[in-house]
Amino acid sequence: MNEENDYFGAVLKKINAKFCMPVDLSEKKAPHPFLRWTGSKNWLIKDGIQNYLPKKFNNYHEPFLGGATLFFYLSPSKKSFLSDLNEELILTYTQLRDNVEEVIGSLKRLRNSESEYYRIRKSKPKTDHSKAAKFIFLNRTSFNGIYRVNSKGEYNVPYGKRPNVDTITKDNLRQVSNALRGININHSDFENVLRNVDRGDLVFLDPPYTITHENNGFIEYNKKLFSWEDQERLARTVIEIDKHGAYFILTNACHYTINNLYNGIGNIFKLERYSKVGGRNKTRGMFNELIITNV
Repeated sequence: MNEENDYFGAVLKKINAKFCMPVDLSEKKAPHPFLRWTGSKNWLIKDGIQNYLPKKFNNYHEPFLGGATLFFYLSPSKKSFLSDLNEELILTYTQLRDNVEEVIGSLKRLRNSESEYYRIRKSKPKTDHSKAAKFIFLNRTSFNGIYRVNSKGEYNVPYGKRPNVDTITKDNLRQVSNALRGININHSDFENVLRNVDRGDLVFLDPPYTITHENNGFIEYNKKLFSWEDQERLARTVIEIDKHGAYFILTNACHYTINNLYNGIGNIFKLERYSKVGGRNKTRGMFNELIITNV
């Protein structure tokens, strides 16, 4: 019986080789996030985001874009609206969408060394595609991929001492560009999501975490980015999203104040995950996070 199976298996291989058209798998690869982003939801993708997604949805909205992990994972088939208050981040996404070859060309001219890192960090490119290249280069070669600016709005993260990292990843950037083609990308506050959201849409919200949860090392800086008043404003926005008949999935720090804020707004789930953000042991380890959703 095994000899017969081997024989028919060999015959099928020959038939497939002769009559089946070859498949270009490179065209079917989904892009992966091109940025190292503090607070990335890669862990959520691995730990079962499918459990919180609706079976189907219409348009997709992500008003805290960051690394766009969920957008790239879902590859939404209908309209997508992506936005963030970080102007440099949004410029980078739009340049990858519209001018990916120019961005790649600029990246090829940047050399990964400590002296060059600080020279590039101080530089002020004139063209949008070279500004996007600078943003990507600094993100990939900086310490832990942190995005941080000083009081003058100048990026001030030190060199990450990763001399062998691929600062270009041209194939993935081209796939990213294809995924972003025709996508609405805007520099705006999260409340503007209400302009376009409609019944049956999906809104994913991943704000900066204001409240500390198990010694989050970045909380003091995040308070400047996203205050408690912003958290309250976000909760009101989520209520409006629900009134529109849209689905929402919100991530936030596991803290009693967040539980109280969202009491009665959707369902609250607690997930445990490992964090390796930060250079000190006290900022690494197991943490609880919240998922709040009406799905």
